[in-house]
Amino acid sequence: MNNDLLADDAAYVWHPYTPLLIKRAYQEVVAAKGMYLHLEDGTTLLDGISSWWVNIHGHGNEYLANVVRDQILLLDHTLFAGFTHKPAVTFAKKLLDIIQCDQKRVFYSENGSTAVEVALKLAVQYWKNKGEDRTVFLALEGAFHGDTFGAMSVSARSLFTASFDKLLHEVLYIPFPDGTNDAEVLEHLETYLKNKSVAAFIYEPLIQGTAGMKIYSPAILDKMIQLCRNYDVLCIADEVMTGFGRTGKDFASHYCDSSPDMMCFSKAITGGLLPLGVTTCNALVEEPFATEDFNKAFFHGHSYMANATICQLALASLSLFDSQECRDNIERISKSHEIFLTKIQSHSAIKRIQSIGTILAIEVQTKNGLSAYDHSIRHYLYDYFIERGILLRPLGNIIYIIPPYIIDNQQLTFIYETIETMLDSLQ
Repeated sequence: MNNDLLADDAAYVWHPYTPLLIKRAYQEVVAAKGMYLHLEDGTTLLDGISSWWVNIHGHGNEYLANVVRDQILLLDHTLFAGFTHKPAVTFAKKLLDIIQCDQKRVFYSENGSTAVEVALKLAVQYWKNKGEDRTVFLALEGAFHGDTFGAMSVSARSLFTASFDKLLHEVLYIPFPDGTNDAEVLEHLETYLKNKSVAAFIYEPLIQGTAGMKIYSPAILDKMIQLCRNYDVLCIADEVMTGFGRTGKDFASHYCDSSPDMMCFSKAITGGLLPLGVTTCNALVEEPFATEDFNKAFFHGHSYMANATICQLALASLSLFDSQECRDNIERISKSHEIFLTKIQSHSAIKRIQSIGTILAIEVQTKNGLSAYDHSIRHYLYDYFIERGILLRPLGNIIYIIPPYIIDNQQLTFIYETIETMLDSLQ
């Protein structure tokens, strides 16, 4: 173990979602290739969560790496104010063609939170440009949309937001549609939609990630979107996690008959190599901004937005995603999850098990029956899989698999069998 590195890490580096004086030891990753992370001590970890849901083509993909190298040597980066370049334009055109959903325009940023921030700001200024003052948002209970202030505002009030609650914007929360409360969900939504200050409804389509990988139906989402249409309220689909095949279809919104007005993307958009955020909108949202009036311009921009190297990388990742091999892998993983779910769903240690596409979630029974992100069983579950060579990062008592699409059947079986052994150990 590299004690000097760990000492410097402890002295100088601040890690996410972690107490500053953590007592649990970090492990140094020295290399990554294919499905595996290679640690300093010589062990390997099978990456069952795509390194926080981003790496869909596996680690160290040489095709993507060479694309990055070639683009850096040609045009690494240029400001995007007053200039344009082929990678940004080509990727925008190709992405819109794959997204469909009536999306017409692409705005670049750097990550999922900023993609959401852009959508929220666009929604407010959309109404401002039309002469209306609408600043209230609707969101689902349990939502998580990011860590910046706007994204936190439309997320559930929780451990993540507790220190900042007084600074967050007004949001009205709709009950999570769990399949038994459709009437209640629609009643709450319609009541809130009568508020003339509501600018938009933002949602994670079909599955909430950080809330515990909770899945809901396309049918109720369609009804919610249509209800928003009836009251002239914009809809924002946060596809940061669900985009690029995670739910079995290219995008979770493709399960619905109704399309959102705006969509947010990040994570898998570059295959997990470099950060990129994208916000798209339809012609309706574009219309109040289609003017030469400088006062109605969208005043939002970042130094690294539309970075040429990252846009070219995203285009290359999109070509891999659009290949028949990748689509076959998505279908194979999805079917494999369904078979495993059917096999173990009656296990006494399981409180809830759900799957959608390449995502499988298992909520483990706890002694007190409670589920929470900070549940103490999380450390046991995390360590259990690490000790057996698998990287899973539990959400409290909820474990999930969301693997790179290159995972093979043998590797999937290894994860499944390890999960089954773990569940037996809890009894």
